Amino acid sequence: MRVLVTGAAGFLGSHLAERFLTEGHEVVGVDNFITGSRDNAEILERLGGFRLIEHDVSRPLFIDEPIDGVLHFASPASPIDYLELPIQTLKVGSLGTHNALGLAKAKGARFLLASTSEVYGSPLVHPQPETYWGNVNPVGFRGVYDEAKRFAEAMAMAYHRYHGLETRIVRIFNTYGPRMRPDDGRVVSNFIVQALRGDPLTIYGDGSQTRSFCFVTDEVDGIYRLFHADRAEPVNIGNPHEFTIRELAEVVLEETGSNSPIERLPLPEDDPKIRQPDITIARELLGWEPAVDLREGIRQTLPYFREAVEQRDSRARTI
Repeated sequence: MRVLVTGAAGFLGSHLAERFLTEGHEVVGVDNFITGSRDNAEILERLGGFRLIEHDVSRPLFIDEPIDGVLHFASPASPIDYLELPIQTLKVGSLGTHNALGLAKAKGARFLLASTSEVYGSPLVHPQPETYWGNVNPVGFRGVYDEAKRFAEAMAMAYHRYHGLETRIVRIFNTYGPRMRPDDGRVVSNFIVQALRGDPLTIYGDGSQTRSFCFVTDEVDGIYRLFHADRAEPVNIGNPHEFTIRELAEVVLEETGSNSPIERLPLPEDDPKIRQPDITIARELLGWEPAVDLREGIRQTLPYFREAVEQRDSRARTI
């Protein structure tokens, strides 16, 4: 197949594009590098079968060659990014999704939307099944991301029902691994970078809030299987093993051997207190569940971050 991946130079988009390439498919990557990395694009180019288009998918995109699949992963995805880029986040979730769906329709291609567990907001149901409608503050700071993804899901289902387009929707839970930006503001990258530098690990609130952390290879495997499956409605792909933020901090400190202290800061507005996927559908439909536990995933992630922190600190010393 030849598939098009928007956000192909991002953390998750680049790993997904790599999976398609290693399975023998061609990939057309689209990225405007607002949050994507040119290093990630170079990794894909070295694999062969990859072509990059530098483009903002919030503007119409025209492709000459046949396309069998469109996977829409373009979007700021961490709080630090979508709080700095609120308009761009809303545009890529609305206009970008519309353009990607239009391209899939024109090519007769299957479409997969990267949605998020953030559509559940601060959930009142635990764990969260796909049937749960969520508890989102639409006008809060996080609403630009949450509502962009909720709108994108509605748009994908409208194209499926009205145009008969083959659509897939993956609700992605917290994912981590190599190629994360050290400064992206997500909790795993924050803790690892702080621990490696000996800085205090910043915990918001008392650290009792929970998350479920999925290693990137597991997440990509679930998404790849979903793309080839037969289901238009959303599917949760995430690790169902729940950890408190304080427990995550302790694992990072142990695996890095760091003596960093823990520093508590006020809890941000609308920060979810709990988050855990119900993956019953993924297990039954895809035969999928994660294989890498948190401690092993942190171990596999550390070499990447050690190199990234050393390179960044080295550049800072030479300036």
